[in-house]
Amino acid sequence: MNQTIQRRRERAELALQSSSDALVLVGAGEPIAVPGGLDRVYPFSAHPHHRWLTGRNDAGAVLAYDPGEGWRDFAPELTDDDRIWEGITSRAGEPISGLKPWLAARSGRPIAMLGVPVEGIAGDTELSAELDQQLLHARRPKDQTEITLMNRAIEATAAGFARARAFAEPGVTERAIQIELEAECFRHGGEAMGYGTIVGAGPNAAILHFAPSERTVKHGEIMFIDAGCEIKGYAADVSRAFVIGESSAMQRDLHAIVLDAERWAITQCTPGTEWKDLHLRTALRMTQGLIDLGILTGSAEGLVERDAHALFFPHGLGHLVGLGVRDASGYLPGRSPSNRFGLAFLRMDLPLEQGYITTVEPGLYFIEPLLRDPANRENYHDAVNWTEVDRWIGIGGIRIEDNILITDSEPINLTESIPVGL
Repeated sequence: MNQTIQRRRERAELALQSSSDALVLVGAGEPIAVPGGLDRVYPFSAHPHHRWLTGRNDAGAVLAYDPGEGWRDFAPELTDDDRIWEGITSRAGEPISGLKPWLAARSGRPIAMLGVPVEGIAGDTELSAELDQQLLHARRPKDQTEITLMNRAIEATAAGFARARAFAEPGVTERAIQIELEAECFRHGGEAMGYGTIVGAGPNAAILHFAPSERTVKHGEIMFIDAGCEIKGYAADVSRAFVIGESSAMQRDLHAIVLDAERWAITQCTPGTEWKDLHLRTALRMTQGLIDLGILTGSAEGLVERDAHALFFPHGLGHLVGLGVRDASGYLPGRSPSNRFGLAFLRMDLPLEQGYITTVEPGLYFIEPLLRDPANRENYHDAVNWTEVDRWIGIGGIRIEDNILITDSEPINLTESIPVGL
């Protein structure tokens, strides 16, 4: 076992010590079959808990922990099919057939089931949920190995963005831009994309999770891209918006508001900062920008209290990123998602700590279904200049997203090498 994995397991032991008698099983999970695909399966990705504690991406593996004895790695027995079809010659860990005897020798003790549940073994539901949150919290600060992998993923992602920006011009399709970006990521060491690449031009730039289409890009349109490549499970997550050709005053104004908010929010990413509070303060800053443009009316404070800003900024400020695109995000124990219009899509509610890597991704969008909704127009009749909004619908949207490492001094923008200009 290498030192990195040893140190992670020591961190996990401290996190799990609240239940000194419980056995812990961390399942990697099994491949998921493609519906109707006969023997085809989706690309396998082990549960982050298991991968973090083992450094491996092994289907069917289980990591077991007895507080009095330590850790045991169990892995599926090697089969002829493994050797013939996959070329696998060995697996780390002892045969999985030894797991049930291991448990039988410790019968009567509670079992916490973390990661993916192991078929045929019942865990204590309440205990499992409690220890899962404790392990999740232990994984939030990134070690140097993780930061190195993140930087490698970011370097490949930066190459992809550079290629996409150079390739994007009137007449090419969103799908073609996606292909160029992803191919360049792979040429620079990327092993996979961390999530479905988003490429949208013009009005499609206002669709938050838009899948690239065969629509051709037009001169003067906003081109929005959200993409990140992955290396050994560690994913970058970057968003940029730029204009194909010459930008308009409206586009520049919108971009300036978002960029100002993003740059300011990054400076606030220090240990102890409450994420929900930072989200609302960033929303306040962008709301003032929309007031200055004549889109919103009233005081910024009053508009944010009414969630009027969420008509244009309907998502959260960001989330943790690392071993997966939303790695270890979530809520501190005792906190739960809000049903407020302006807070319902927060990916996390917790204070930042040294070692966290978080995205900071404010955005402003003119989403037609949201802004044409009669109920919204009625509810915010005195807060929104709807005549002015109608002029902006069709412009799309702008999101600027960077990956920020929290330190004991100034935050480090890991993705600052990727240009943010229009």
